[in-house]
Amino acid sequence: MLTRLVRSCATHPWRTIGIWIALVLVIFASASAFGGKLVNNSTIPGSDSQEAVDLLTERFPERAGDSARVVFSYDEGLNTSEGRQAVESAQHALAEIPGVIAVGDPYAGQGGALSEDGTIGFVEAQFDRPARELDNAQIEAVEDDVRAAVGDTDVQVEFGGTVIGAKAVESQTSEVLGFAAAIIVLLIVLGTAVAMALPMTLAIVAIGTAMSLLTIAAAFTDFNTTTPILAVMIGLGVAIDYSLFIVMRFRQELAKGRHPREAATVAGSTAGRAVVFAGATVAISISGLALVGIPFVAKMGYGTALAVLVAVATAVTLMPAMLSKVGHKIDRLRMPWARTQRPPKPNRGISRVANFVERRPKTVLVATLAVVLTMAIPVLSLNMGTADAGTNPPDTTTRKAYDLLAEGFGAGFNGPLLVAVDQGSDAQATADLAAAFATTDGVAAVAEPSINQAGDTAQIAVIPTTAPQSSETADLVHTLRDTVIPATLAGSTATAHVGGETASNEDVASKIISSVPLFLAFVIGVIFLLMTMAFRSVVVALKAAVTTLLSALAAFGALVAVFQWGWLQGLTGLDTTGPTASFLPVIVLSILFGLAMDYEVFLASRIREEYVKDGDAHGSITRGVKGVGRVIVAAAIIMGVVFWAFLLSDDRTVKSFGLGLGVAILVDALIIRMLMVPAIMHLLGRRAWYIPKWLDRVLPNLTIEPPDEEDEVEEPAATDHPEPAEQPERVPAGAAS
Repeated sequence: MLTRLVRSCATHPWRTIGIWIALVLVIFASASAFGGKLVNNSTIPGSDSQEAVDLLTERFPERAGDSARVVFSYDEGLNTSEGRQAVESAQHALAEIPGVIAVGDPYAGQGGALSEDGTIGFVEAQFDRPARELDNAQIEAVEDDVRAAVGDTDVQVEFGGTVIGAKAVESQTSEVLGFAAAIIVLLIVLGTAVAMALPMTLAIVAIGTAMSLLTIAAAFTDFNTTTPILAVMIGLGVAIDYSLFIVMRFRQELAKGRHPREAATVAGSTAGRAVVFAGATVAISISGLALVGIPFVAKMGYGTALAVLVAVATAVTLMPAMLSKVGHKIDRLRMPWARTQRPPKPNRGISRVANFVERRPKTVLVATLAVVLTMAIPVLSLNMGTADAGTNPPDTTTRKAYDLLAEGFGAGFNGPLLVAVDQGSDAQATADLAAAFATTDGVAAVAEPSINQAGDTAQIAVIPTTAPQSSETADLVHTLRDTVIPATLAGSTATAHVGGETASNEDVASKIISSVPLFLAFVIGVIFLLMTMAFRSVVVALKAAVTTLLSALAAFGALVAVFQWGWLQGLTGLDTTGPTASFLPVIVLSILFGLAMDYEVFLASRIREEYVKDGDAHGSITRGVKGVGRVIVAAAIIMGVVFWAFLLSDDRTVKSFGLGLGVAILVDALIIRMLMVPAIMHLLGRRAWYIPKWLDRVLPNLTIEPPDEEDEVEEPAATDHPEPAEQPERVPAGAAS
């Protein structure tokens, strides 16, 4: 089916290109006309913090909306005429912003306050809706309008709070640098500007289409504002990688003397099979995030999977059409360092590495295992949570606001716990809770309870003594829930739930940690099953799963060392350590398991192809590494630099994704696939292709890539282990060379 599709696209290139142009225009127009907006909807079904939100939304809607916090600092004192004028001007500007229903007064102590020395103060601007439902323009207006109102004075004005934190993260600089880095690597690898332009063109089409589809999907369901950044990060990398595999195969077929149309058909239907398998594996792996039980985490995965699937679709349809039209012109605009090789020869460096691994497999296995396990040592200190604004880059307004509030009011002021009380007719229950909170260890202050008009619901703000991201604050959340509230409300009909951003973050971390075993079982199980069906070997499948876990451990080690321990932190634009985002490990794992299978598929399928030809277990491994090593290394470098470009983002979470995925993919390709995997297979020999006969009969046959139509494949003799000679129709040949 794929061969027929690719042949049709290559035979009718203009028709294929025209269909894609029309499809892209329709999708773009639909996104513009009907697309929704991305929001920070972090619902946590079944959690105590979600119960608090739901209660306030139903009975106390004015308290269910989120607020923006405007922080002032003036060395002369905010009680001076100049200080008061600046604050009052800001208050008037906030009151005019659409959606703001109340503006605090720091001088009256309502919705605002002044520090003891009067040099630092803040004003709360209460919105009528949660931050996730606000337009980005409304959020930006808070900063723009207030700064304009305060004018050119010596009063420092900074911004924080939930509303400001919901502002969409900017990533254009990272995307541009990622594109630029990919262009440079492609020019080095492919050697001509025309060949480089093909993967880049396809990547632009794939990313643009995927983002438009994501916008359309956002009209029907909520997607977190980080989702498009993650989707671009992954989609850009795989789109270029998949295109590179097909372009390299196309040039090989041209070197054999094929007509461009036939070369495009062979490239798309051979390397394209591995692309389809790899892309589907990524999408299936990412879908495992649904098992975490947190909607916004699952939807981050869905958005990323969408970008990958679009990249696959363009690679196996649009790319063959483009290659068919370009033909031999693909070698035009050659770079000065590029040399014509027909047929292309294996890279000398890759060949030397492959030969060394064949001679010293035990040494290579021990050395690579030592390197990866050493990189993974920091994982023992992994602290999952949510970093607060105090870990943001020092030049951001949210970081400056955080530091000012911590200086003027204490670190815990940046993360109040908001307790929602369903008091019914028992008003005394709320008063008792407030009194109990005030005497609890770890509580700095308790605000006067706010009561709704019906008198049946209240909210109590509890200020911890410690920062939002500290373990002491997390302990306080559990103390209030498990000890203080049950003891205080014993015998009462009232109920209470601890909410607020800090409590929500703790609930996210707890829910993810509890779901990790099920998530890992699903992802590893699916990968193992697919690889076993594809390569008819339980050994290859088990090796793929275990070695990918090693890559993940190395990546998590790098994350802990940089973001928790502070190693090389200056290179990331941060100056303060903090916990690893609780949802980051599962997302990185799901993406890595998918992407790592790309390289495993291309490497193992080529080794399998060589093994089928002559049954030489050791020689086939070396020839396979030589055949696809250059492509795997180039693809990994491209994807790695694309990921690392996102370290330039101001958002700590985006930085974490960029660093973690960049380290993971480079370790996996350069150390695991190119060194450790061949060493393991050399040590196993023919046993690497073992599969129990009963399992071989039960499992469906899933071939990655059949031999070319013109190739004659000679089967090796049968041995004690099931070999390809017994089942020629199940032989997957090399994916790319």
